[in-house]
Amino acid sequence: MKHKSVHRKYMKKALKQAAKGVFTTGANPRVGCVIVKDGKVLAKAFHQRVGERHAEVLALEKAGDAAKGSTVYVTLEPCSHHGKNPPCADALIAAGVKQVVVCNDDPNPLVSGKGYIKLEQAGIEVITGVRFKKGQKLNPGFFKRMRSGTPWVRCKLAQSVDGRTAMANGESHWITGEEARQDVQYWRGRSQAIITGIETVLHDDCRLNVRPEELKKKYKKLVHDFAQTQPLRVILDSQLRIPLDAKILQQPENTLIMTAVHDKEKGQQLMDMRVPVEYFPGIDGQVDLVKLLEYLGQLEINEILLESGATLAGSFLEQDLLDELLIYTAPVIMGSSARPTFKINIEEMSDRLHIKPISIKHFGNDWRLRAVPKYRRGKK
Repeated sequence: MKHKSVHRKYMKKALKQAAKGVFTTGANPRVGCVIVKDGKVLAKAFHQRVGERHAEVLALEKAGDAAKGSTVYVTLEPCSHHGKNPPCADALIAAGVKQVVVCNDDPNPLVSGKGYIKLEQAGIEVITGVRFKKGQKLNPGFFKRMRSGTPWVRCKLAQSVDGRTAMANGESHWITGEEARQDVQYWRGRSQAIITGIETVLHDDCRLNVRPEELKKKYKKLVHDFAQTQPLRVILDSQLRIPLDAKILQQPENTLIMTAVHDKEKGQQLMDMRVPVEYFPGIDGQVDLVKLLEYLGQLEINEILLESGATLAGSFLEQDLLDELLIYTAPVIMGSSARPTFKINIEEMSDRLHIKPISIKHFGNDWRLRAVPKYRRGKK
């Protein structure tokens, strides 16, 4: 369905508002709102944090009495239920708006069409699906979690042009340049959890935290709480080998260890450090990745960034658990003895895995491929 150019114009502004909350909305969707009357923008707003007022209510407060008879552009179906906030649909009705234009339906079963019904019963015209695809890209994790119960999983990898991510001894600092690493900070920042494997922790002694001072200039302007709150760092440590002095354990409130063995002594030491340990054994003696993602979905995590070595990345890919790839490639050659991008056993050309490119972008001397896994093995 084609929509009027005026609706697309103002929805673009609403989506731009929604994107301002990319670092802070947490379990909630990123939502923006623009109120227009007689060709003039009366108010703009976006939702910032769980428990705080929604974009529609904030915009209505800014518009005041002038909102009566206006058109409201909102990126997600207005809620109709009492949660941490009263229903936005009720606020729109009370303000006397004439028309509500929406980008995406809300898949949350507590809403899911009920907001539209309430508005239409009050005599408010509702138009849906304006810039639908753009809205989907803004909230992939929220939409996936509401429909499947599991988060959106992005896999970030840095490689050489010959497809190597680390030297044979595990050394990997730094394959890519500063600009590419700045971009990674953005993807960490918009994720509610970062997953890594024990091998990465042992070789790199990484922190995997978001460093806002390293964000690109355009992202530094966005609201964030990184000084107080970091994404949850999830360490897959099947045999519980993590050193107690590992840097990643220095912020225990934002760390979770997943294991496949019952090691009471080591487990108690970690618990004494306030580092939670969860037991999710798989049939192969490793952490069960499917149960892991189901568990993180129950924690209301929308987006995950997987930053790991070839073995764990290969396991996610082989089990069809990756939704998106971020592959940074540097103009260097590391040689055949270096570690591959994915450790995965493929013997026949017909079994090769296909990916669908989304975009290719330069960052200094490096370039980034965004892609989605397109086919399962043996499928074209």
